[in-house]
Amino acid sequence: MSGRPIALAASLVAAVALLPGLGAAQTYPVKPVKIVVPAQPGGGLDLIGRTVAEQLSRSMGQSFIVENVSGGGGAIASLQVARAAPDGYTLMVGYVGTHGTNPAVRKVPYDAVKDFTAIAMVGGTPNVLVVHPSVPVTDLKSLVDYAKKNPGKLTYASGGIGTLNHLAMEQFKAAAGFDVVVVHYRGIGPAITDLLGGQTQMMMPGLAAALPHIRAKKMKPIAVTGLKRHPLLPDVPTFEESGFPGFDGVQWYGIVGPAKMPAEATQRLNAEINKALASPALHERLASEAIGPMPMTPAQFGTFIQADIARWSTLARERNISLDD
Repeated sequence: MSGRPIALAASLVAAVALLPGLGAAQTYPVKPVKIVVPAQPGGGLDLIGRTVAEQLSRSMGQSFIVENVSGGGGAIASLQVARAAPDGYTLMVGYVGTHGTNPAVRKVPYDAVKDFTAIAMVGGTPNVLVVHPSVPVTDLKSLVDYAKKNPGKLTYASGGIGTLNHLAMEQFKAAAGFDVVVVHYRGIGPAITDLLGGQTQMMMPGLAAALPHIRAKKMKPIAVTGLKRHPLLPDVPTFEESGFPGFDGVQWYGIVGPAKMPAEATQRLNAEINKALASPALHERLASEAIGPMPMTPAQFGTFIQADIARWSTLARERNISLDD
């Protein structure tokens, strides 16, 4: 008889552990969590990964460790995470490249929607249309007029085929009905260098990359993407203000995990990230890359990803842009 209470207690413990919502989900995370950054250390992607890791380590009482995995335009990191166990211990900084423009212009070895769990949007930075100071324009209307009156005189720089700065400029060309020749570079850095030197006349980089040169008056800002003016460039209108609606695309960054992650882990991560996004300290840190917080629920973030892929896929088809040709 003395063994019956012990056996009964053991049975109750086992039964409680099997109840949904209890057990592992309640205590997540019980071991270190890896956040894969699909780029080398340094730059906006790495900043997002390390900032989120630091915030979650503090708020969740467990180590969140950044692992940089570069190569293939983010495809190597994306495939690694898509194949990881969906237990919440392998996450990734998903961004407009891995989960927006790349799937729109090339065959990637993963499904950016079906192979991932959308966890939390972190934030985004607009693209800014800039011209070399020698170009005699002050706004979008005068730029379009100048381009149409001077065919062959303007070229624009891109950081590579299918990048957001390339697709955004193609979107503008289609909307405005003018044509300029594109010069592709291997990265935004060389593209900016040649614009500063006057070898090209216009481009549409992310605001963080352009801002130092705008402040030094080596680039002239004409318009920004997004739904409202950016606080760092309050005098520069949006495309919509200038008569070109639909230019609300941004360089965005979020946190994703493998498909079929536990809902409890996803919701807790989302809640902690959104809580951090509300803090002034994090606002200030993200501002160093001109990134504005964009808190969303997991469902909203998943819908956002699908819409972004659809947006750029449609443009790529219309403009015949593909990296697989």
